This record gives sequence, C-alpha cells and structure tokens, in this order.
Amino acid sequence: MAGKGETKSRILDAAELLFAEHGFKETSLRTITSKAGVNLASVNYHYGDKKTLVRAVLSRYLEEFMPALKAELEVLLTRDDFSMEDVFRCVKTPLINLNDYRQRGATIFMSLIGRGYTDVQGHLRWFILTRYEDVLQLFTTAVCRANPSLDPETLFWRLHFTLGASVFTMASTTALCEIAESDFSRTVTTEDLIERLVPYLAAGVAAPIEQPLLLVQEEPTGTR
Repeated sequence: MAGKGETKSRILDAAELLFAEHGFKETSLRTITSKAGVNLASVNYHYGDKKTLVRAVLSRYLEEFMPALKAELEVLLTRDDFSMEDVFRCVKTPLINLNDYRQRGATIFMSLIGRGYTDVQGHLRWFILTRYEDVLQLFTTAVCRANPSLDPETLFWRLHFTLGASVFTMASTTALCEIAESDFSRTVTTEDLIERLVPYLAAGVAAPIEQPLLLVQEEPTGTR
C-alpha cells in the first residue's frame, strides 16, 4: 500500500499533466484519480476540493520559480541603469531550471499559467497575486525603471500581451523546435527559444505610446 506522501505525489503528477493538456475546467477529479490509480476519497483527504488541488499543482513550480526570479530581480535593481531586455532575461535562468526540477518543467509550468487565464480561474490568479506579491512588485518596478514613460493602463495591457506571447511560445516548445529543425535544419534548445523571445517582448513593452485613433462618425446626409 502506498504511503501518504507517495499517494499525494501520484495525485499531483497525474493532475499536473492532465491540467496542462486539457485545462482545469475540462479535467474532472475522477479522471485524475483514474490516471493516478487512487480513489476519490484520497483526493478529498489530501486536498479537500479541486481548487486546492489546482493551487497545489502550480505551487510545486511557483516555489521553485518565484524565489529564483526574486533573486535575479534584486540583483538587477541594484544597478543604476538597465534595459527592458535585461528585465526579461531575469526570467530566463529560473524558467530553464524548471527543466531540471521536472521533466519538461518549463513547458508544463507555462501551460498551467496559461490555463489559469484561459479557463478563467480567478481563484488561481488571486492566489498568485497575493502569495507572491513581493516578487511581482519587484518585476513591475524593474519594468517601470527600464521604461518610466509607461502609464499604469499601458503597462497593464503590455504585460498581459507579454504573458500571452510567452505562454504560447513556451507551451509550444516541442512543436516549435521540431518545426525549426525541419524547416531550417537548426537544433533549438529552450534557452535558444527564450533568447529569441526576449528582444521581441522587450520591444513590445518598450514601444512608443501612441494615442488611439478617435473615429469621427459622419452625420447623415440632410441633417442640417
């Protein structure tokens, strides 16, 4: 009979893969228990409900990623001057190291983050924002120091566009690397992919701010 620790790990391992592949909404607890080879009572005993299980799955990655990102940002913020690319490169090593923590860790982690948004998991976003507020604030501070002209609304949109591009790219790592090898005869690693992504993200966040065009509606003929 499996011990408590082993049972919890089996549940988390099964949930992690199913959530990343199918999403939080589409994955039932019964599907998870079937893949993990445990009964439903085990999930209820260890995690209570699905929301708690979702947070536990993501926490395994966040507890590895966030402290490492915090350390990178703290070093960066001691500098008098740095660019937007420097800010985004702070993410590179913590993200790549997730591949050492778990097989395909970076890809799975970014897939789970993306699912948190596309599945409208408000409780998950609240969990991340409150538990890791200090790290997220350091990141925002670094972005604002690299580009002081960003107003709060523009910053909001550009960081969310950045998240979308990052999630799609990192969650599609395997497919993108296979396409690059097939079409361009190039072997691409996760590190190569991030190095290509960073300048793109930095340029997008630091792009000049333009005023939105106001559409002037013409008056119907004969109204005057």
